[in-house]
Amino acid sequence: MLWFLIIGVTFLLSLGASGYLKSVYARTSQVPVASGLTGAQTAARILQAAGITDVEIVEGQGFLGDHYDPVAKRLVLSPDNYEGTSAAQVGVAAHECGHALQHQQHYAPLQIRMSAVYATNFASTAVFWVPMAAVFFHLISTYVAIWIIALCFGVIMFFNLITLPVEFDASRRAKIVLQQLGIVRPGPEADAVNATLNAAGLTYVAAFIGSLLQFLYYLMLLMGRSRN
Repeated sequence: MLWFLIIGVTFLLSLGASGYLKSVYARTSQVPVASGLTGAQTAARILQAAGITDVEIVEGQGFLGDHYDPVAKRLVLSPDNYEGTSAAQVGVAAHECGHALQHQQHYAPLQIRMSAVYATNFASTAVFWVPMAAVFFHLISTYVAIWIIALCFGVIMFFNLITLPVEFDASRRAKIVLQQLGIVRPGPEADAVNATLNAAGLTYVAAFIGSLLQFLYYLMLLMGRSRN
């Protein structure tokens, strides 16, 4: 029963944060920036000002699929944010540039997150397959399975935890540089950027809380079995 409650809370947190972001983004997408720059032009201006010449800016696919790939040194903007000229769109582009700035300056939390990517991907796969190995194929005992799942959720939780300073710092950098370069003006434009990036930050908080609840649940199961 507790497991279903945790899954429900995790789902609602994720759904609520995502819905709120979409709502804010729809509103702030209606706020044009006086500079008239698109998201792609904004990204190019920020990278140029920082002296970053080895990061490629490309148009991706999907809605809000924007990200910075530190391995390929590629800044990917979704179609709306690549071509759009609203506060929301230049704000998202600037946020992704914030990650490029972090990479350039060897920002410690980003370096740690990069190092944890492969372990996190493995853990995310393991939490699906380990229960099947224990319940359906009887390859491992239930106790061992719980240990492995708890460890995997610990890895996922740590990744989501270290993601928080990475994302909030990237947003902080974006808000500053947009005004320093005159891309966004104080007032409604800056307020719209702040609202967009703050809403985006909540999705990462929701992901962390969800993984924390899962980790604590399996840790509680282990403690209960140890007492028995």
